[in-house]
Amino acid sequence: MKIEELSLSSLLSHSSKDASVHFMQQRVLIFDALSQGLLRKELLDTFGYHKTRKVLTRFGFAHGWRTAQMIKSDFPEVLDGGHGGEYLHQLLGLVNTTKLEMTDGEGEQPLIRSEMENSFEVEQHLNLIGPANECVCWTLVGFASGYETFKHNREVYFIETKCVAKGDPYCEMEGRFKERWDGRLDSHLPYFEMDSSRKALDEQERHIKELEQRLSARKQELSLLENPIDPIPGFIARSPNMTKLINIASRAAQVNATVLVSGSSGVGKEHISRYVHQASSRSNGPFISVNCGALSETLLEAELFGHTKGAFTGADKARTGLFEEANGGTIFLDEIGETSLNMQVKLLRVLQEKEVKRIGENISRSLDVRVIVATNRNLSEEVNKGNFRQDLFYRLRVIELNVPNLAERREDIVPIANLFLLKFNLSMERNIIGLSRCVVKRLMDYSWPGNVRELANTIEYAVALCNSEWIEESDLPAELTSACSQPHCNDPLLQLETVEKQHILAALEHHQGDKIATATSLGIALSTLYRKLSLYHLA
Repeated sequence: MKIEELSLSSLLSHSSKDASVHFMQQRVLIFDALSQGLLRKELLDTFGYHKTRKVLTRFGFAHGWRTAQMIKSDFPEVLDGGHGGEYLHQLLGLVNTTKLEMTDGEGEQPLIRSEMENSFEVEQHLNLIGPANECVCWTLVGFASGYETFKHNREVYFIETKCVAKGDPYCEMEGRFKERWDGRLDSHLPYFEMDSSRKALDEQERHIKELEQRLSARKQELSLLENPIDPIPGFIARSPNMTKLINIASRAAQVNATVLVSGSSGVGKEHISRYVHQASSRSNGPFISVNCGALSETLLEAELFGHTKGAFTGADKARTGLFEEANGGTIFLDEIGETSLNMQVKLLRVLQEKEVKRIGENISRSLDVRVIVATNRNLSEEVNKGNFRQDLFYRLRVIELNVPNLAERREDIVPIANLFLLKFNLSMERNIIGLSRCVVKRLMDYSWPGNVRELANTIEYAVALCNSEWIEESDLPAELTSACSQPHCNDPLLQLETVEKQHILAALEHHQGDKIATATSLGIALSTLYRKLSLYHLA
């Protein structure tokens, strides 16, 4: 009898009398893949990478060993008939082996080398934890090692050499007899072994350091959301127009020229301005932000330039202006288009002379300040209307950064939403896994008149009201659920290639980069997905 002749129906039995399910002669329990993924996440959050990998590898080893032992007992000719571990992987729904190479294991070539796709471990790791820097099929590696060790009555260990979770096109592992690894097994073997006290202490120390690193990374992610200044990963720039903007901003940061940041309300003009400051040689200096539209002319003048004691009613003590406080750094003047013509004259003088006079004194104080201004108005039109000085306009617009509306960079919508989900999960102490497929579609279809600010408010609202593990359509504000259900209803007619590209991006974001799950949800072969990714330069 060949192992391929075994079927799941022939191996599984159910007894309604005692409510038990048996796989061959042993009782088994049926869990869905998500529950295993959640267990993995809980182990990682509680014990860290090394401890979790050890537990899951040893669990897999025991599973493989017991499976081989049961087959030996019930079907001895099957276990002695050659390969079989990869078929059991498929039979049990663990992974699909697409290529298998076998030798006697006594030469340079491995005993077994296999290529795999649709690993349940990759699927759950990507969906719940995200992309990895190392291979993550720990249970599968353990299973193969345990199965082949029992089968050959010699120690056989497998190592995963490629993994979809870290960006490889497929998972790959190879197994050798222990003595045939020639030292390459040394860094992997501890994950198969029981702990000694010394090893346990060493690993606990590594675990503490790992937790500190993860805490630091979480703090950095939150700081990027509060004051985003780093384009990787704080900036979401998947779209071509946003990528181009970031490149220009990076070059602008290297010089001290005045920068005009334009764009609609809520697109992230201060976000871009902070990046220019942080990427410049002034990054260790202050970043002073002023909303010119929120202050009266008199108060704005006093805030910007400072004043002496008694300069005006209520000035009971001297005060340094914000231009002076920004010395050595950057001053950001938001809503510059709201300033009066009189204030514009005074700002022009500061820019030309690079000095400032406090209200009530004749002493000029030198400035070393980078000036960045922002507006949601079309300043060129305001100049033509006589509402904005032309000389100041040209002085400000040495470099202009026009931030596109969110609707014009739809590739960025879901990644930004996921970043806000992380933020509000932490601040509200929630544990929401992600966005459901229908929510992703709603986000992609909506016109976002309020831009990134509206998206942030939407995710905050949804996180606050969500009562399940996934944000569903019912958790969204009414304006999204009642909006046009046709994709990008406020956009001009899109080319078919653009629609397909955006749909693939949305699916990738929904599945957090899991290409196998993405291909499945799109109803296409994995090879077709890779071809599309290459075609649209998304690989």
